[in-house]
Amino acid sequence: MSTTVLRKDCSAPTDQAGPPAGPRARSGAMVVTGQIALYMLLAVVALAVLLPFIWMLISSVKDDRDVFTVPIQWIPGEFKWDNFNTIWTRVPFAAYLGNSFFLSIVITFLQVLTGSFAAYGFAKMRFPGRDLLFTGYIATIAVPWQAYMVPQYVIMQKFGLVNSYTSLILLQAFGAFGVFLMRQFYLTIPDEISEAARLDGLTEYGIWARIVLPLSKPALASLALLTFVNTWNDYMGPFIYLTDNRLWTVQLGLRAFIGQYDAESAMIMTGSVLSVVPVLAVFLLGQRYFVRGIATTGVKG
Repeated sequence: MSTTVLRKDCSAPTDQAGPPAGPRARSGAMVVTGQIALYMLLAVVALAVLLPFIWMLISSVKDDRDVFTVPIQWIPGEFKWDNFNTIWTRVPFAAYLGNSFFLSIVITFLQVLTGSFAAYGFAKMRFPGRDLLFTGYIATIAVPWQAYMVPQYVIMQKFGLVNSYTSLILLQAFGAFGVFLMRQFYLTIPDEISEAARLDGLTEYGIWARIVLPLSKPALASLALLTFVNTWNDYMGPFIYLTDNRLWTVQLGLRAFIGQYDAESAMIMTGSVLSVVPVLAVFLLGQRYFVRGIATTGVKG
């Protein structure tokens, strides 16, 4: 009797019934559906953001009379590819691009240099009134440029620097935003590294140049990219201080296609497309460091 019962127990199935597959399958389907909806929403938002650029790109190969047609003519009846050849002969556009490159590179270099150096003092050195001085310096970001635009111009005029690149370089070589951005990143670097370098006899200049800067490539790239784009797109600064046509930047050069009674819209769009290409190239080259730098500058306050 016991042997029979034992055999029946041994031959009984041992697999336990699992949870029903229906709820799990429905949950997976909902996740997939949610992801598809999210991607579709992102695609719509991306298209909305890119739509003005697409319109500008299409308008650059149109005739003047077709640029502002209503409704918008997304596919031109005739592509005016000669616009990209004509613009170089109508105005000294190559010189305008060169002027913009010169100002953008010089100002970017100086802002990265001064911003990173000042940020090191605010982040890694201790002196009386450091935090109060930093707060006051950062508070200048809230003051609109229009509030001190006239005093700046008067000062530059007194020094005889109007109608020269020196005025723009001096006024934009320092920036409170760059100091804030670099300081926030420096705070993520452990202080023990600086202390160990001091014990080894390294000066503060050496610590900044040989230790802190190599560790700050993402933040440096972010600051350089933001400064380059801001300087490249600056219109009011060159408009106020540069009166000689030979010194004009590309943003001022586009004014050459605006007459007293009308404007050559197609040429303006062509020039705008050409002016966007350097900024796009710089962003694509530094995109990896830019994303890392922005993501890590707010870790510590």
